[in-house]
Amino acid sequence: MLSQQDNRLVFHYDAEELWIEPWGENALRVRATKQRSMPTEGWALDVPPISPKAKITVDETEATITNGKINATISKRGKLIVYNSKGEKLLEEYARNRLDVRDPKCSAIEVEAREFKPIPGGDYHLTMRFESVDVNEKIFGMGQYQQPHLDLKGHDLELAHRNSQASVPFALSSLGYGFLWNNPGIGRAVLGKNTMSFEAYSTSILDYWVCAGDSPAEIVEAYSGVTGTVPMMPEYGLGFWQCKLRYQTQEELLEVAREYKRRELPIDLIVIDFFHWELQGDWKFDPTYWPDPDAMIAELKSLNIELMVSIWPTVDKRADNYPEMLENGYLIRVDRGMRTVMEFQGNTVHFDSTNPGARKYVWEKAKTNYFDKGIKVFWLDEAEPEYTAYDFDNYRYHAGSNLAIGNIYPVEYARTFYEGQTAAGQENVVNLLRCAWAGSQKFGALVWSGDIASSWGSFRNQLTAGLQMGIAGIPWWTTDIGGFHGGDPNDEAFRELFVRWFQWGTFCPVMRLHGDREPHKPQHGTTGGATCTSGADNEVWSYGPEIEMICKKYMLLREEMREYTRGLMREAHEMGTPVIRTCFYEYPEDPKCWEVDDQYMYGDKYLCAPVLKAGCVSRAVYFPNGKKWKLLDGVYVYEGGQTQNIDCPLDTMPVFIRQDE
Repeated sequence: MLSQQDNRLVFHYDAEELWIEPWGENALRVRATKQRSMPTEGWALDVPPISPKAKITVDETEATITNGKINATISKRGKLIVYNSKGEKLLEEYARNRLDVRDPKCSAIEVEAREFKPIPGGDYHLTMRFESVDVNEKIFGMGQYQQPHLDLKGHDLELAHRNSQASVPFALSSLGYGFLWNNPGIGRAVLGKNTMSFEAYSTSILDYWVCAGDSPAEIVEAYSGVTGTVPMMPEYGLGFWQCKLRYQTQEELLEVAREYKRRELPIDLIVIDFFHWELQGDWKFDPTYWPDPDAMIAELKSLNIELMVSIWPTVDKRADNYPEMLENGYLIRVDRGMRTVMEFQGNTVHFDSTNPGARKYVWEKAKTNYFDKGIKVFWLDEAEPEYTAYDFDNYRYHAGSNLAIGNIYPVEYARTFYEGQTAAGQENVVNLLRCAWAGSQKFGALVWSGDIASSWGSFRNQLTAGLQMGIAGIPWWTTDIGGFHGGDPNDEAFRELFVRWFQWGTFCPVMRLHGDREPHKPQHGTTGGATCTSGADNEVWSYGPEIEMICKKYMLLREEMREYTRGLMREAHEMGTPVIRTCFYEYPEDPKCWEVDDQYMYGDKYLCAPVLKAGCVSRAVYFPNGKKWKLLDGVYVYEGGQTQNIDCPLDTMPVFIRQDE
């Protein structure tokens, strides 16, 4: 049965009810369920936008709904097809059955487009299937996966969070549509050449959002309009950030800060990483090694350096806060066995970030011990999230489950600190997170790409990861310059990788140096966090005078671009525009720009071609058609629409400035 209910088109057959309604300009939200009533969760679409009045027609054989540039038809037996305003097919459900024998794709193999497979407990294993309407379609976005391919057509993606993997299931298609899988459950996306499917392993509802647009920018901005945009990046987010695993004492950290100033190296922020506490769940400095945080922060302020601290979600059973949090139900539970989620540096349990009371409790601790002292930046470390999973629909946690891997901590952690700030009417906290989901950006989520290898292959993967995250609506993104795992500053081979990564980091949304360098330093104490040892030095001078001078060149360049970077952050705040952009994002009319995947745009002005291979002294660069391009540290101007080999000695990454005539 097809019907119109106010501004909504409704299909009902047997136990299934399906809604199609306008959701912002040129967009539709599609929901379906086999429960008695439609679930009301908004997830990433938690704030209904002001939507135009849709044009809806219903007759005996089909119904249509039109909202601006997008149109959907649904047959009387429930098959859905989406078109743009030109009548071009964007999405078509993949159904192979005989419910409608007039369908040219009628088949006896009995495959449903919207398959709700019952599972114990009352929910469903949901599969949504679409035709692949064009074998030449290209798909981008979907978040952060550790692989080098920009075009995701043909890829099989796990919808789950892991350390260095962030599932943000928004896809941008070269056919001119954007698609959000608005179901925050663990699952799978297969973007095949024959069919495209999305799965949720446990859910009560099918929920997705689709929009049509004439350019990638129009589509991404429409998506950001319904899921939210980042706050305005504070000034300290525009320059260089210094970090390592880990500064062990207050004096060590201050001496590093002083040395940056002595060497006249520009720096905006320095980080105190994990185990600056006595026990996990203390959320305060260990007084043995950090005896006077107020004086430390005051000195850093006098040097014009902001301080970031790492906040972990784990609570040691020996911590002073553990009994109170246990009593109040602020800790996660397990279905069976002992309530121990991690055994790293103690037996610990995560706090329940889905509990508003737990969020308030942790915020108050962090506010008292960090924020009120002048710290406005938090590193919200998920502490190996692959060991804990959250079932969104059944509201239960799984410890050590291989069948339910993922979590929602990144969104909820960000909300913990964001809510605490806005409630006080003060500046938003910047939250450095290992993972994110659709909508995380509006809580000030700055995502970093996790504990990645210090290798050329890993470096290559991060370029793709950052570009895909921007398309997926997460414009605040960064990476560990040099990689996290390993890397010896005295090793010439690693120094080359480090320099190339540092050059590229200059043209990332946030320029942040971090890593667990080798060899590790000896344990400096016997109590508290001292039992977690520190990696080797990781300051720019740790790599020798030649490397330091190259780093200084690029740090000064980042400073020169401060006003420009501020403008990019304003665009991200106002429209959701990525800070780093694929070439096709800026030049969609140039077919070659849809092919290149090893260069990108920093905003609309700088064409960046990072050096991604060892021993490389020249590389090919494609210049987008319709513009002229001047070498950043040279005088030569290149015509658009051509590929040229460009010299790139160790001290230079090819960067070009768009010439406006």
